[in-house]
Amino acid sequence: MQTPTSVQILISWPTGHLTASLDDTPTSQALAAALPLVSTARTWGAEVYFDTGVSVSRETGAREVVEPGTVAFWTDGDALALPYGPTPISQGDECRLASPCNVLGRLDGDPGLLATVRDGDPVRVELLDA
Repeated sequence: MQTPTSVQILISWPTGHLTASLDDTPTSQALAAALPLVSTARTWGAEVYFDTGVSVSRETGAREVVEPGTVAFWTDGDALALPYGPTPISQGDECRLASPCNVLGRLDGDPGLLATVRDGDPVRVELLDA
């Protein structure tokens, strides 16, 4: 019997990179199957998001307010959303996403590194070998 293991991904952009650990969810599996991918970063307040070309349904545990460093999947935009601080619709210091997103896992490093991503930067996401 196989035990669910987390998937490790590498997210890189011109000025840095972070790894993330994804939980075993239907959305994580769909994303992993589509890797590697290259996309164009968009920024929205203290959030980086980018199109993945993966289309999935909203999961039952989807959340709109998450912790900094959460790896979320925005089903309305087929995009990976990486919040590291307040967005334009946040109340106070919370990370509020545009709409409820599927929670895939967490960034392994300092989510503040995402502040170096510029709107329009190329972003690459790939699987890390276990």
